[in-house]
Amino acid sequence: MKLDIRVVSQETIKPSSPTPNNLFNYNLSFLDQISPPVYNPLILFYPKQINHDSKYDDNPSTISNLLKQSLSKLLSHYYPLAGRIRDSLVAHCNDEGIPYLEAQVSCKISDVLHENSSSQPNELLGLVPFQLHGGPHDLPLGVQFNVFQCGGIALGLCMSHKLADASSTISFVKAWAAMAKGQVDVQAPEFVSSKLFPPRDMSGFDPKTGIMTTSTEGGGHQVLVKRFVFRGASIEALRAKYGKSRSLEHKKPPSRIETLSAFIWRRVMTATSNRGRLLLLLHAVNLRTRMDPALAEHSFGNYYRVAITVPNVGEEEEEEEEEEGGCLIAEIRDAISGIDKGFVKSLQGQGGDEHLDYLKQQSEGFVGGEVGFLSFTSLCWFDRYEADFGWGKPLWVGTPSLSFKNLVVFMDSAHGDGIEALVHLEEGDMGKLQCDEVLLQYANVIPSSSSS
Repeated sequence: MKLDIRVVSQETIKPSSPTPNNLFNYNLSFLDQISPPVYNPLILFYPKQINHDSKYDDNPSTISNLLKQSLSKLLSHYYPLAGRIRDSLVAHCNDEGIPYLEAQVSCKISDVLHENSSSQPNELLGLVPFQLHGGPHDLPLGVQFNVFQCGGIALGLCMSHKLADASSTISFVKAWAAMAKGQVDVQAPEFVSSKLFPPRDMSGFDPKTGIMTTSTEGGGHQVLVKRFVFRGASIEALRAKYGKSRSLEHKKPPSRIETLSAFIWRRVMTATSNRGRLLLLLHAVNLRTRMDPALAEHSFGNYYRVAITVPNVGEEEEEEEEEEGGCLIAEIRDAISGIDKGFVKSLQGQGGDEHLDYLKQQSEGFVGGEVGFLSFTSLCWFDRYEADFGWGKPLWVGTPSLSFKNLVVFMDSAHGDGIEALVHLEEGDMGKLQCDEVLLQYANVIPSSSSS
């Protein structure tokens, strides 16, 4: 089923109060500078309102007006988002505002969220206001309010990765929801990133090199995106299997994300075994709780680094599968634990230059094909109840296909206690992965066409 999405209106939402002149220049931090020039998308799906005692009733325009009013108020607190990004050093907080689009979708929301839906991750791109890669990079934020034929809605956001990481995007949504419900104690963001991580000379560094490869880059290899749905029982079976490993003896049992990271890595390694190279595992790590002192959750900006795991494994031996999985999980934990207070402190000082040099070297390896990688990120930590704007929690919170290859995005399933893995691979690799018999014992694959 192809989604037919038609934009019916567009307006600009500006802050309800003007930004003081002394806040006109918002300086980007070092961590902002090295973040890729793409948008972080987020889509929240809500059912039709059927409570006729509610002030929202079943009229989407009433909901949209409330969203616009509360968004205007919130932008007075998140004033950099209502400005324009000028270069790699600064954004101008000029209150020009953000685009707010309204669109109609010619299907029911259940057609998209049904467990056996044929809707494809790249089709969901029509529910967000910008192209994620190659779009209007000066706009920090955009919103699209989508109404389905059944009266359900999807709220699509795009926030620039040059200003914010996923945690900041989620904090913004939570604050917006609180503002819409009329809460008076809405938590204001803290803008201290450029003081903690001063900007640096970025000569010779391209933040999109090596990490971001779309279907038109890197030799023209087409990137395919597919959804692999793991039911709760399947995840628990894998956790139990890997938990028996000697490497995890007397240690904390593997988490759901650790387990799926190790499992998917092995299946991708098997699918790409003809290349004769090892894939490194990359996990995004939130630095806020790893700083001294720790930063508040609402600290705005890019506060993340990537933990790199170099697996100490060879060719797959089926009888050693559980041992290999447990060993890999232990190695992932070691890599993530290395991003500690000492690492962050070094990053703030002279170690920042060394880190930049390291990133340049890694980028060269990715581009040259000498180094393979598989990146993992997760939205499973986001509590859907915190995205209640006053008319209930969303049915599902997710993301469309992204502008990356060799990427896995974990999201809570819209049904039950499972997890969806949105996997981005080159066409040839995906063709092998989706037929992998071991993978299909634990996951259902939902087809998707190419990411573009």
